[in-house]
Amino acid sequence: MHKFLGFSNFIQKTFALWVLLFALLAMLSPNTFIWLKSYIPWMLGIIMFGMGMTMTLADFKGVMQSPKAVLIGVAAQFIVMPSLAFMLCKLFNLAPEIAIGVILVGCCPGGTASNVITYMAKGNTALSVACTSVSTLLAPLLTPAIFYLLASQWIEINAWSMLTSILQVVLLPIVLGLIVRGILKHNIQYYMPAMPLISVVAIVAIVAAIIAGSKGQILESGLLILAVVMLHNGLGYLLGYWASRLFKLPYADGKAIAIEVGMQNSGLGVALAAVHFAASPITAVPSAIFSLWHNISGPALATYWASRHQD
Repeated sequence: MHKFLGFSNFIQKTFALWVLLFALLAMLSPNTFIWLKSYIPWMLGIIMFGMGMTMTLADFKGVMQSPKAVLIGVAAQFIVMPSLAFMLCKLFNLAPEIAIGVILVGCCPGGTASNVITYMAKGNTALSVACTSVSTLLAPLLTPAIFYLLASQWIEINAWSMLTSILQVVLLPIVLGLIVRGILKHNIQYYMPAMPLISVVAIVAIVAAIIAGSKGQILESGLLILAVVMLHNGLGYLLGYWASRLFKLPYADGKAIAIEVGMQNSGLGVALAAVHFAASPITAVPSAIFSLWHNISGPALATYWASRHQD
């Protein structure tokens, strides 16, 4: 078990490198990975199931202990990132299929990786977990609603169908994870070490599948999408932090909210794009690139903040 934990920790710490490696392999040999596209919703379901298995009532106690901070974090998540996405699409005059993908990832809830990054940054990890949990549970309603509001000018959107998809690939697996945790009780500790490793493998496979299926479009528009993703992510960190300072939250809370806002559940964006916009594979590319980039920028930001930690 000790060797397995060591291996799992190593894979998690080098997560961004694995995503980059398999993204490059997918570009070089698309046929090796393209078959994975049909399994993307299942892989995201596995990730969400793992999230459900890690959730406890203590995670939601943070909501009661810091309702103001959680409200600010969740509100910023669903206001800042969608708004930024919309403005960047207009600023860069993006093609409709790319714009839809950028807005889609902007409308997703916070990513679970934000909790680990907040811990690394010496921020308020409990607040980060609470914000992630609340934004994920609100996603079935808010993600399709905000996406419809912002993206319907580019394409006809079936918000009800999208809500159903999020319930299937996010909420249902989380509930199942909670049920399994309740059944296993104390024995859960024997299974939990495997979940982060499974999640990493699933995210890497999702990114590789999308890159493989969109090689041509990436070669044509990849640098533009990367630039938009970098701005989206970086401005998300910045505005999330400013929101916390505007409402005079403690420094540790500010770091948590900045990271929570800047890091998206890009796997959900990929899954929704693969299901609802299959005719335009490049729509999933912004989410795939976001998954790669925020796992580079997040640890970099955490290292910076940890180095100037205020006791």
